[in-house]
Amino acid sequence: MAAAQRLRAQPTLAVRLSLAAAVTGTLLAGGSTALHQEERHLTFEAIRDAASWFTGLPKGVQEFALPVPSGDGTQKIHAWWWPVADPRAPVLLYLHGSRANLTDQVHRLELLRDFGFSVFAIDYRGFGQSDGDLPSEQTVYEDAHIAWEWLAERQPDPAKRFIYGHSLGGAVAVDLAAALSGQGESGKVAPAAGLIVESTFTTLVDIAKEWSFSWLPLGPLMSQKFDSVSKIGRIAMPVLVVHGAIDQDVPSRFGEALYAAATGRKKLLLVEGGGHSDSMGAGAAQYRQALTELFGLGTSSASLSRTCRSINTESPNSCVRYPRASSSAPARPSVTSSANARSNS
Repeated sequence: MAAAQRLRAQPTLAVRLSLAAAVTGTLLAGGSTALHQEERHLTFEAIRDAASWFTGLPKGVQEFALPVPSGDGTQKIHAWWWPVADPRAPVLLYLHGSRANLTDQVHRLELLRDFGFSVFAIDYRGFGQSDGDLPSEQTVYEDAHIAWEWLAERQPDPAKRFIYGHSLGGAVAVDLAAALSGQGESGKVAPAAGLIVESTFTTLVDIAKEWSFSWLPLGPLMSQKFDSVSKIGRIAMPVLVVHGAIDQDVPSRFGEALYAAATGRKKLLLVEGGGHSDSMGAGAAQYRQALTELFGLGTSSASLSRTCRSINTESPNSCVRYPRASSSAPARPSVTSSANARSNS
């Protein structure tokens, strides 16, 4: 299929990333600040208004603002703290993707609470009710660190703190987890017990190439890198990578490549029938099983449904079946059947 036809056929996120690639290509001739600004506009669809289906703050949510030091003084990020009834429950920092805001995340937040987490979620600066204007890679990283400091004070036990990121938020989560792993207990910010990333990618450059022109030298041109694949090997905590098998925005082979780059205890859950935004719901039973196997959370299901494809480092008894990948895809893990599933625990 011709490149122009591919662009017309792809969903919103993919189109925006390919447009970002096209814009950054023009930097060969200019390199102006205005073009870098346009790249950020295309990377982040920072929506201020509430989602059309949002009917109000969910019951039990505590809403407040966190101060963030900035060059313009102190700005604030909008936050939701949504605890479960059990005060002993694990807590989780929720980092959303490149578009919409907290009002568009309610269903996924509900599912995470159903899994047993008390959830702390933020809108990056520029999103929803948070201060600031156009986000950048640097500002969303800063916002995640501020949020983590708050959560670490709320829950002093590192064994009960988790990080979750969806889509581009997965790259933010990887960056935070890598930074925490480097600091350890001696640093200002305490570590986490585990990282969960869903529907995310290796680098933003890889995704831009996927949906535009693979021959463009985008690496040195794009200012927004979100280079997760170079960071995930430094993460000193268990990593759960979740991806929908029919994700058309970020194909599942990118999740597989990110999983392959992780070096510690890890698990990859590929959900049959799961797309970019609905894998948690489509694979809820398998999600619970993965949380139990990797992190020891919750109650294990009786058995994994055969509608999932799962590779994990804890048990070789996985159902593994791969779709055919394109020739330009990152290399997938060398697992061809459940009998060959790897274990490094």
